[in-house]
Amino acid sequence: MKKPRILIVDDDADIRDILKLTLSEEDYEVIEAADGMEGLKMAQGKSPDLVILDYKMPYLDGREVCRRLKKDILLRHLPVIMLTGKGDLVDKVKGIDAGADDYIVKPFEPAELLARARMILRRTERDLEANPLTRLPGNISIVNELQNRVEKKAPLAVGYADLDKFKSYNDKYGFEHGDEVIRETARTIITAINECGNSDDFIGHIGGDDFVFITTPDKSDKVCQKLITEFEKKVPEFYEPEDVRKGYIIAHDRKGQLQQIPLVSISIGLVTNESRIITHVAQISEIGAELKEAAKRLERSNYIKDKRKET
Repeated sequence: MKKPRILIVDDDADIRDILKLTLSEEDYEVIEAADGMEGLKMAQGKSPDLVILDYKMPYLDGREVCRRLKKDILLRHLPVIMLTGKGDLVDKVKGIDAGADDYIVKPFEPAELLARARMILRRTERDLEANPLTRLPGNISIVNELQNRVEKKAPLAVGYADLDKFKSYNDKYGFEHGDEVIRETARTIITAINECGNSDDFIGHIGGDDFVFITTPDKSDKVCQKLITEFEKKVPEFYEPEDVRKGYIIAHDRKGQLQQIPLVSISIGLVTNESRIITHVAQISEIGAELKEAAKRLERSNYIKDKRKET
């Protein structure tokens, strides 16, 4: 079983040593950063499960580090415990406002730190259920996010995306290459949302080659168009030059017959509440599945947007 990885970000080497010694009692894997910028880079590159972050640091304080983490689509679900000084109520409030999940006052009791770390890791594992391949939120988080947005009755656009001809690709090139295609798909969706979406948009990984993203109707077409354009640019990188030149691979279809299988593409079904009232999550997934299947019948990467009006 994988050890939980905890990132400590503190400019005080003595505090880092104390934290590392305390956390080692629970057999956590501990990584360290001596300032805010280093902490951000390690959070992006080392995939920690929890960040313990000092509030007062030079150059980039804990509040700003936390704020940047929570703006990053891949990292916004990463839990943060903020370390504050005794009696610094303002720091606690600002830390929580920046997105911290909990705080601990220095000097801290080791037993309290361990208890809070265990609690947050359990809660995050239960609530997030992140996909281990992409680190994107899984099904529990997807359903919760959709439910929250349906209840708010705000403008909503939900894209269901998956890859076409991916099984044949996996059969020929192997699962390691297939995993890289899935990771690259996740990166492409993130790029499209970052460049064309809103700051509070959501991306989830349903599993396998199935993804979901949540944005608003006014941004949805541009997000889909950007996603398709960028994905199509990357497709040749997945294949040997000869297969790219031919535009297909020889592989077995779902009936076990050898066929000329086109290169991998992406299909998106886009559900919005522009012309219909959406009242529950199942309604979204049912419409999304239907639209995505329709998109799969089109040439290459494509998307179909729900335009039916409610009667």
